[in-house]
Amino acid sequence: MVLNVPESLQVVRERILRSAKRTASSTGSNARGESFHQLTFTAMSTACRVNFRTTNSALARALQDEVLEWVTAFEAKYSRFIPDSLISRINAASGEHWVEVDAETDAIFNLCQEMIFFTKGVFDPTSLPLIRLWNWKANPAVIPTEDTIAATREIVGWRKIQRRKGGIFLPHKGMCLDLGGIGKEYAVDRVLTMCMDRGITNVLVDFGQDVRVHGQPADKPAWHIGLDDPKNPGHCWTGVAVNNHAVATSGDYLRHFTIDGRRFGHIIDPRTGWPVDNKVMAVSVIAPSCSFAGIISTAAFILGARDGIEMMHMCPSVEGAVTTETGRTQSKGFHHYATS
Repeated sequence: MVLNVPESLQVVRERILRSAKRTASSTGSNARGESFHQLTFTAMSTACRVNFRTTNSALARALQDEVLEWVTAFEAKYSRFIPDSLISRINAASGEHWVEVDAETDAIFNLCQEMIFFTKGVFDPTSLPLIRLWNWKANPAVIPTEDTIAATREIVGWRKIQRRKGGIFLPHKGMCLDLGGIGKEYAVDRVLTMCMDRGITNVLVDFGQDVRVHGQPADKPAWHIGLDDPKNPGHCWTGVAVNNHAVATSGDYLRHFTIDGRRFGHIIDPRTGWPVDNKVMAVSVIAPSCSFAGIISTAAFILGARDGIEMMHMCPSVEGAVTTETGRTQSKGFHHYATS
């Protein structure tokens, strides 16, 4: 069962295809004679890039076509900004009726449920009503009242959702889902899997600086990923060298507002309904999957430096670094990846 809407699908497809650019080069080919191929495009409101090497140019073109089509369908289906997407239809049905979902959506919701349990509720895709209270783009910005926040929290909480195989129901009017904390990262994982399924093992997938790699580039033993310095955006405070891992960063240093000298970021703590205010500026995480790296980085940002690093230490094959206003804290094995 495929649940998407042709009208939305066509609009998204045309937008993504207009932005797509493909390049191929034999320069720097590796020992197996594989040429370098790059696909860039804009989707999910971010810059996307897929780099890989292969000796088969027809395979490269077919893979790029497949990536563009899959990302198109994914955005049309799960973006809350598209009125007739599946997510929007689930949200519109809150308090009224169940909505049918397919197997992939069930799998995504299962992943959400696992990560909600693991992060003790810090990651929660039902937090959208709280996020909407804090419009960091508004001019002038307005701070919601304590009563408004408290009332909104009554319709937030994954445990309130009702689910069955192939169906979901948001029982309270105004409840809504937002996969912004996992969607882009999940897409990175799926695209890398598509490459692997076609026999392409040296690949980098980068959607809005959420990155997952496999194999290695032609001229180096590992992929080198720069980590943006929140105190000097656009410059890296270090790089990490990774193989077969993902790197994701969460931070509010680019999206925030200030009222009466107090700074409010765009990342909301669902436990309180308020923007995170713990002096953390950014968290970068290295993990086996991009979905996991993204969720852990956001959860660690909300938890704070000490508890965030402690959570990383509980996760197999996960390392990370937390940048605060006063310094930087790293997990025990982060130095094995850092390049400077």
